[in-house]
Amino acid sequence: MDEGTLRVGSALPDPPFELDGQEGAAVGFDPAVLQAVATALGRELVLVRDAADDFDGIFAGLDRGDYDVVASGATITEHRRTLARFCRPYVRSGQSLVVDRERNPDLHGVDDLVGRTVGVQHGNTSEPVADDLARTGRIAGVHRYAYRDILTALDDLAAGRIDAFMKLEPVMRWLTRDRPSLAVVQTGITREDLGVAVRRDDAGLAGRIDDALDGLRADGTLARLGRQWLGTGEPGTTTSVV
Repeated sequence: MDEGTLRVGSALPDPPFELDGQEGAAVGFDPAVLQAVATALGRELVLVRDAADDFDGIFAGLDRGDYDVVASGATITEHRRTLARFCRPYVRSGQSLVVDRERNPDLHGVDDLVGRTVGVQHGNTSEPVADDLARTGRIAGVHRYAYRDILTALDDLAAGRIDAFMKLEPVMRWLTRDRPSLAVVQTGITREDLGVAVRRDDAGLAGRIDDALDGLRADGTLARLGRQWLGTGEPGTTTSVV
């Protein structure tokens, strides 16, 4: 590892956590937070794009040494703890449900999905939630998309090829802003803590990142970036910076 840089693995597009800005530069909550962390550590931020079909692939890249940390709207789960070491959580959010309200005005939440198909991304934390709904007969089936194909999934939703799509609330609020027929109809389906991940044996870097994040909490930077990117002041949101 080059001690002069902080290489951050990111799975784009996943706005507002990360999205393409002008001239190909990535912007969003995670790049902004990690830029502040890198500055606190005296390092230069280097963004490395991960293009795996399954989100778990980003942790394989971390293990290979393709980057030093993962900061990509990553929920901390027991399974992922076997793949990486997580710093203390910095965001709390949950799954949300999106439907085409013009095609399906009667769909208001997961309790209305009997006989319907729900779309999710491979490796996303929505996948086991949808699988459980299918296993218990609360939905008819699960349509899985490659992680990078989220816009294709929303196109399918608008065209009626799937009945609903599930993903973390901030992402769905962002991606439906310019799609007036699509609406976030349910939030808080799960409660999830998100965090920065490092390699399993890199406790030292995890500790330094935790210290840097504590400083960003103390001086108000983390809260400010949350308001700027995550819409934490929006009525009805279940997302917060922690």
